[in-house]
Amino acid sequence: MAGTGTLTPPLFVALATYASWMVLFLFGHLRDFYRKKIYGGRSAKKEKEGYAPIRQDYEDFYTRRMYYRIHDTFNRPICSAPDAWIDVMERTPVDGQKPLNLTGNTLRCLNLGSYNYLGFAAQDKYCTPRVEGVLDSLGWAGCSARADAGTTPRHEELERLIAEFLGKEAAVTCGMGFATNSAFIPLLAGRGTLVVSDALNHSSIVAGVRGSGAKVKVFDHNEPAHLEAVLRAAIAEGQPRTGRPWKKIVIIVEGIYSMEGEMARLKEIVAIKKKYKCYLYLDEAHSIGALGDGGRGVCEQLGVDTRDIDVMMGTFTKSFGSCGGYIAGDAGLIAYLRNHCPAHLYATAMSPPAVEMVISALHVIQGRDGTGRGKAKIKQLRDNSNYFRRRLLELGYDVLGDWDSPVMPVMLFNPAKLPAVSRYALSRGLAIVVVGFPATPLLTARMRVCISASHSKPDLDYALEVFEELSDRCHLKYSEEPNKQALRSSKASHLLTA
Repeated sequence: MAGTGTLTPPLFVALATYASWMVLFLFGHLRDFYRKKIYGGRSAKKEKEGYAPIRQDYEDFYTRRMYYRIHDTFNRPICSAPDAWIDVMERTPVDGQKPLNLTGNTLRCLNLGSYNYLGFAAQDKYCTPRVEGVLDSLGWAGCSARADAGTTPRHEELERLIAEFLGKEAAVTCGMGFATNSAFIPLLAGRGTLVVSDALNHSSIVAGVRGSGAKVKVFDHNEPAHLEAVLRAAIAEGQPRTGRPWKKIVIIVEGIYSMEGEMARLKEIVAIKKKYKCYLYLDEAHSIGALGDGGRGVCEQLGVDTRDIDVMMGTFTKSFGSCGGYIAGDAGLIAYLRNHCPAHLYATAMSPPAVEMVISALHVIQGRDGTGRGKAKIKQLRDNSNYFRRRLLELGYDVLGDWDSPVMPVMLFNPAKLPAVSRYALSRGLAIVVVGFPATPLLTARMRVCISASHSKPDLDYALEVFEELSDRCHLKYSEEPNKQALRSSKASHLLTA
């Protein structure tokens, strides 16, 4: 499936972006130089005698000279459920490096920043009463690890439902989505193991691989041909120094890449995995619940048998409106993880109400609530996503990602446009996320739009009205014509709504 955008800016935009960074770095270092001459280094603050500075000035240059100039565009607090519309708490304007203080006022904003794909993050007529019932019977939390006294019948029911939902033998849950990768991957890969990881995999995967002690090789993002080339070379060379064969090889990819909005080219990756007898680890944090006619994720979306995926990972923090994550696979694998993973043995278990929220959401998705609301939500999400993507392309935006993906990174490129876009959008009642260096490379600053099934067409039309204003104010049309090839794609032609 072809994407709809590009990470490569036009030449003039690239030159202007590099010029912006050069000016920022130059004036930042000049200010640091004169501050050192006048104040003696650390703003006239004396360090404790005999102690090394706890923070070196040069180590947080970016934070002091760049981030603090625009930090009002990040970490905005809200005081409502993250539904289609949210209440954003107003803060005082940026004034040097002074902290931002709450004014006591709130702004009503259209929420385009939450991963609330199926709209379960707010009140739900089926889920909410059941969550309240479990809260009354089992309390706020078990205050214990799963291996001690933290397992309840609801935890066991959730794991059974997840395994059944994915077509796997068993599943184990974890109280935190990030830890599901960072704590479980070290048990699957160790010394003598080769991990072949997509270049744009999430930082939780990177943390897990680093903690495993395995040898890691990176292949170009979503490029099966380069994956195969890396595998062939690694198998031929063997382990470093000894040249012995690898004990095992694990390929790690994501279902939807959260900063690119693209789906993994899973069919081709599975074919390579089978050819070279590797294991495949699939992170479905953003795709489970959001893709496929039944919400079963990227495998259902792309027609891949889940039996061909050795380890299926996902989180409950997006489509299910809860917290935590899961690993699903063969019964023997899950039993091994239960007995050895510190996230299961020592970390606090998911709270029973959070578990019940996921169970209830699964019931709705599968139609076990006696209605068709689940399928309607999945269809609404797909229709909303494709409608919004098509309209953005027609406006001339450079939008990354695939059709049907609810994640839409919109390229800004120039860092100066991050605060301009974010502040103007907020003033017009639009809550969006902007992302720049170091979270992205220097030339690829972007804003990220997350679509939800809870958004109505008038909501999306209002957002598009603001985006049209933004494109003119901030010069965000990077081509004379929209991506006509993407608009004519067969995937778009039969899925887009009027």
